[in-house]
Formats: sequence, structure tokens, C-alpha cells
Amino acid sequence: MFELVGMSSDDYSVESIGQLPPDLFAESCQQIMMHLQGQIPGVDTAELSERFQKAGVQLNLEAVEKIVNIVLFLFRTATKSNWTAGQLVTKLAEGSSKWSKPALQVIQQIWNEQGKLLHSQEDPSRMITVGQLVDFQWKLVMAISSDTCRSLNYPYISMTLKVANSSGQITSKSFEMTIPQFQNFFRQFKEMAAVLETV
Repeated sequence: MFELVGMSSDDYSVESIGQLPPDLFAESCQQIMMHLQGQIPGVDTAELSERFQKAGVQLNLEAVEKIVNIVLFLFRTATKSNWTAGQLVTKLAEGSSKWSKPALQVIQQIWNEQGKLLHSQEDPSRMITVGQLVDFQWKLVMAISSDTCRSLNYPYISMTLKVANSSGQITSKSFEMTIPQFQNFFRQFKEMAAVLETV
């Protein structure tokens, strides 16, 4: 168990970071930095999880989310505390013996290169974002078979939303609507757009 300015995490998550190839971990840290700098709305943990799987690292989505949360918190804490890369790595090594040397080197390198950009922001609390719609996809679908429904062959709308939550993780939400429900949804969106144009 390590603790860093009020945050504790299990050593399993730190060991999970150590399982990642350094280039893949560096790429993940870069995405997290881009999010903290406001360049992207969040970190797509599902996409990261797939990349880890393809690289042969067997971590489930929950473990990937924990990794992202730890690194987000580390970089935010280092920004608020105005730590150098050396100070950050020292604090991590003192907090847990489970940090691998390659992982600490990646953190130090990323913080050396990118940390100054976070330090130069006026207010570190601005790095915390509210939920944001990232992507919206829909398609018209026809139901042709079901175990629970007798009357089929009716069209419906299948929708998928990608949302960046306040911690910076991107999650997908899928749902279905009948054609009348979708038409009502569309009308409400048009009304919102009209109101926003007057602001």
C-alpha cells in the first residue's frame, strides 16, 4: 500500500503498471497529459485496455481504469505541489517498493518533458473537468429475432454515446429507442439548439 498526499492505492495497481511495456505506459501517460492540458476531453480506458490486450498484457478494464486514475492523481498532485520530476519519483519510490524501475523512468521522463506545461497553467484546479459528450453515433436497425418478443420486424434506433466523465475517463453508453421516441428526442435537441443560439 502506498500513500501520496491523501491518496492510497493497492500495490496490485502499482504492480499492474510494472507489467506494461515502457513504450505502452509512456503512450498512456502522454494521453493523460494531453487530457490534463485540455487537448483531449478524456482518456478512453476501453481503447487502452484493447491496446494492452494486443500487446499481451492481461489486465481487465477495471485494472486499466485504476492505472489511469493513479497516474492522473500523481500528475495533478505533482502540479499542485510544484514538484520536480526527481521529487515525484522519490515520493513514489518511498511510498511503495512495488514501483518498477522502467515505470518510474517513464514517469520521470514524461514529467520532465510535459510537467512544465501543467505548472504554467494559472489554476491547477482547472484541470478537473465536468462530464463532456465526446462522440454520438446512431443507426437505424431492424429487429428480426428475439426469445422474448413475438412481434418483430419493426425498426428502432440504436444509439451509442461516448462521454468523458469528471475523472477524465471515456465511457460508452448504448441504448435503443423506438422511432417515435427518437423523433421526440430529435425535437428536443432542435429546441435546445434554438435556445443556445439566443444566448
